[in-house]
Amino acid sequence: MTAPTLKALVHTMRYEADGIVSVEFRPGAPGVEFPPFAAGSHIDLHLGNGLVRSYSLCNPSSDTGRYVVGVLNDKKSRGGSRYVHQQLRVGQVIDISAPRNNFELHEDAPKSVLVSGGIGVTPIFCMLQRLAALGRPVEVVYCARTRKEAAFIERIEALADRAASITWHFDDEQGAPPDLPKLLAGRGADSHYYCCGPTPMLDAFEKTCEQLGYANAHIERFAAVAAPPAGDQHGFEVVCEKSGKTVDVPAGKSILDALIDAGLSPDHSCKEGVCGACETPVLDFDGELEHHDGILTKLERQSGKTMMICVSRCTGKKLVLDV
Repeated sequence: MTAPTLKALVHTMRYEADGIVSVEFRPGAPGVEFPPFAAGSHIDLHLGNGLVRSYSLCNPSSDTGRYVVGVLNDKKSRGGSRYVHQQLRVGQVIDISAPRNNFELHEDAPKSVLVSGGIGVTPIFCMLQRLAALGRPVEVVYCARTRKEAAFIERIEALADRAASITWHFDDEQGAPPDLPKLLAGRGADSHYYCCGPTPMLDAFEKTCEQLGYANAHIERFAAVAAPPAGDQHGFEVVCEKSGKTVDVPAGKSILDALIDAGLSPDHSCKEGVCGACETPVLDFDGELEHHDGILTKLERQSGKTMMICVSRCTGKKLVLDV
């Protein structure tokens, strides 16, 4: 079944940088209360054009009664960010999900290093505010193509003056993309490292942390990994342990859609592998799991214990799920 939603009023929209607006939501119906959230959380926006899109919360997690997201008007938008910028307006009421957190902040870490690329600053800014409030050691590496395209600069600078050290990298000023091995060297193996940004940056971050021996590396992706074309897929059967059903999943159809067509109602929301609503325990499988989500870490994928059934598949003939 689709995850439960909350009615949310668009209270404020604010220009934050070139191509970026923040949107503040407040409860949009009598009796609606927003659940609390932790730094790193995101919410799903159910937009008027029928799309569901996930955006990270960027306001302090100590806030009650409001959620704030930052949205880039992506030139490659498939309709979500374009709708927010062109059609979402103050006073409208839309459905949103309760917060989910696939990018958990380890508040007791000896030191935290927060790395952001472009609009990836949204969860990073939330984390910075939380760590500053706790008085925990934190460093920030903020990367963007230009200063004009970097959101929350003034507020981050104000926090950095009293609670954190910050390194700025703007491609047009430096004449090159960020050199992550240089920027992250010497930060300590016990530190926890967080990165949110475009896919090439996240790939470079993971590679850099592995090379430097940083085991505590955490990422959040904007998009899922591209799945192979339907012609390169094959069908398999899913054994649903709880319900006692066996469901065929043909090439070109997701596990989620096959289960729904078979009369089951697994939780889901974005159907794009980025929100985490459809994460399902895996009990057994033939072959290998093909993970195409943007959530699970490398170790979580290797464990074979869970998968996002909206986008991921199995290379074998049989997959047993706790459904």
